[in-house]
Amino acid sequence: MMEILLTIAGLALILVGANYLTDGSAAMARRFHISEFIVGLTVVAIGTSTPELIVSVMSAIHGSGEMAIGNVTGSNVFNGLFILGISALIAPVPLTGNNIKKDIPFGVLASVILLVVCCDVALGSDSSDNVGRDEGIILLLLFIVFICYSIFSASGQEAKTASEQQSTPQKTTPLWLTFVMIIGGLAALVFGGNLFQTNAAQMARSFGISESVIAITLMAGGTSLPELAASVVSALKGKPEMSMGNVLGSNITNIFLVLGASATITPLSLGGISITDLAAVLLASVLLWLTAFTFRRRVIDRFEGALFVILYIGYIWYVVA
Repeated sequence: MMEILLTIAGLALILVGANYLTDGSAAMARRFHISEFIVGLTVVAIGTSTPELIVSVMSAIHGSGEMAIGNVTGSNVFNGLFILGISALIAPVPLTGNNIKKDIPFGVLASVILLVVCCDVALGSDSSDNVGRDEGIILLLLFIVFICYSIFSASGQEAKTASEQQSTPQKTTPLWLTFVMIIGGLAALVFGGNLFQTNAAQMARSFGISESVIAITLMAGGTSLPELAASVVSALKGKPEMSMGNVLGSNITNIFLVLGASATITPLSLGGISITDLAAVLLASVLLWLTAFTFRRRVIDRFEGALFVILYIGYIWYVVA
């Protein structure tokens, strides 16, 4: 019972810490006159994936590679099927031309890369499935490419909104409060991440559940709460298209940054993570792409949203069983 309470407490600290770190970093960026556009693409995008990053890095440090990888794969399936499914049930999610031609294919490519770096035995490159330091560094470099590509491809939007930002008075956060938010957020993330990972692993052993199952279900769902909350609120406010950007950005960040950083710290063994789990990440990305050409073209409608949620429930049933 105590392990469950400590796991929940650790998750709460992670979510609170991520929120304060993101807000503090954004405030610091504005103080140094970095545009809101760049802040949104970098600080906020990385901030929503901070829970996954902290939990996976802590798992890697504690020698649990399967929890680090399971958190990434589970989060991406949760994002792509459950979050988008729930958002579409609230309000159909429109797909733009850029989504179909650039963003979603980039997500599919990231999922393929995940399969390649993890399936060493199937590809004949190693005697066991693992993600090494060299592969981790490559993933981090790909994340830098992704950020640069995002900034470059949307640079026109920044120019369009620059005059609006200049005419709108910006509220400045006191410098001392900015430092408190950043330092406090980091402290909560590190302490909460350690508390969450340690007790989640202990809970798995106590109940006789494999660490991979805990990572794909409990860890992945818990660390994806910021994405779920942001997407549901966007859908309720009549802006369901924001759910798409939230999910796509988070999934790519999880693979390139979260897994890359974890593997760079220490090589990760897949353990109980199977090719089926990795294939589920790719399937979720491909299904998202296919929705652009089925039923109501360029829209994820409520029927497709319900199908996504059912597929996620079926996948979790398969994992647990």
